[in-house]
Amino acid sequence: MKEKVAIAGATGFIGRWFIKQYKHKYDIIALSRRQMQTSQDEDGVEWRQVELYSLSSTEAALQGADYAIYLVHSMQPSTRLNQGSFDDTDLLLADNFVRSAEKNGLKQIIFLGGILPSKDYSFSRHLRSRYEVEQTLSSSSVPLTALRAGVIVGPGGSSFSIIEKLVRRLPVMLCPKWTLSRSQPISLQDTLRVIDFCLGNENYYNDAFDIGGPEAITYIDMMRTVARLLGKNRFIKPVPVFSLGLSKLWVATFADSSTTLVSPLIESLRHELLARPNRLMEHFPDPDSFEVAARRALFDKEEVPRLPANEKPPQTERNTVRSVQRLPNPEGCSAVWVARRYQTWLPRFFRYLLRVKQKEEVSTFSIAGIPLLQLQFIKDRSDLDRQLFYIIGGRLVKRRDYGWLEFRTVLEGRYIIAAIHEFVPTLPWFVYVVSQALAHLIVMHQFGRYLEKVERS
Repeated sequence: MKEKVAIAGATGFIGRWFIKQYKHKYDIIALSRRQMQTSQDEDGVEWRQVELYSLSSTEAALQGADYAIYLVHSMQPSTRLNQGSFDDTDLLLADNFVRSAEKNGLKQIIFLGGILPSKDYSFSRHLRSRYEVEQTLSSSSVPLTALRAGVIVGPGGSSFSIIEKLVRRLPVMLCPKWTLSRSQPISLQDTLRVIDFCLGNENYYNDAFDIGGPEAITYIDMMRTVARLLGKNRFIKPVPVFSLGLSKLWVATFADSSTTLVSPLIESLRHELLARPNRLMEHFPDPDSFEVAARRALFDKEEVPRLPANEKPPQTERNTVRSVQRLPNPEGCSAVWVARRYQTWLPRFFRYLLRVKQKEEVSTFSIAGIPLLQLQFIKDRSDLDRQLFYIIGGRLVKRRDYGWLEFRTVLEGRYIIAAIHEFVPTLPWFVYVVSQALAHLIVMHQFGRYLEKVERS
């Protein structure tokens, strides 16, 4: 019987290629936010719809899996308004995933993250986020194998596609200083082989490994190599005058990429991202060079794997809101303590204009006797590290069967994540955005300042 491997991020670059090359070796559980149509040529692949923001949905999606590959990063917002940074969001998603993996008794998680700089520990925000996700995924009884890679060179990969588009479109490139940073790109094929080698291999449980190709090469030399392979006569020269902001705009414009994707990548390129020798890569003594990998990505006729067609999405509420904030927790307080303290702190913050009344498991927030918000505590889905409340009523709430609030501790209790999911406001959208939504951010900021100063009683 084949092992079952769940892939979170199955619709992305690595996920699609892994499914194509290994669906006959493993039974694949491919996780996607959208419902996918399956066909006969998808033998060995079961597509499951999952909302990774939801712990219960993630738990259900991992049922029956033996192993998991975690490839999630910088997910596109699934609500009309998304108040939260990519790093806080990634932290929340990873925490949901590792909790679900542990509940389902998975044997191993493989995480594909980024190489960390060896000398400069003031990591870029992007690399720091990748490392936080790695730490979170290693926080349960499920063994983690963390693979840290730089640029992965293959057809459909975002980093290599940016290089290719710039070379094809710009006859003259005056490149910013970050293009002189060295990296150790690895081919798509070698990356897939390493993942396959590590799956179920207990010798590599609970450890992290840098994976890279055979050469340290600058980004400007990557562009020169791609230009030569394409037969393009390009003038490529580094100059010291480009600011980081201008670099982001320049790359995003000419590579048809969003600044959301480009910004964290470019910020990371101030580091030298070189793979440290390790016992895992000793099993791969002859990895592809950048030129070999680039030639394959540019000219091999093998098509980038296509995704199954999306099912017609169900009708959902349009004006939904998600808000994810990371709060300091210097005292290491539990989520139980923070959730209770929030309900006593909030009236004081509003100078007691706001009152909180509790009856059994329901908390009602009101002003002048008018109930604005009602939260129902969900005891059987809560624990010391996570407190869950359903949003069930109040004048500010349009949908009373939709949305939830949670507080959870993350990164060994160093932070609290406070998050509202799938909230549907009563106020007209523009009014909500400039009033209630803004007020929520101010409240959470002030509550974070309060947590920084409070002494746990």
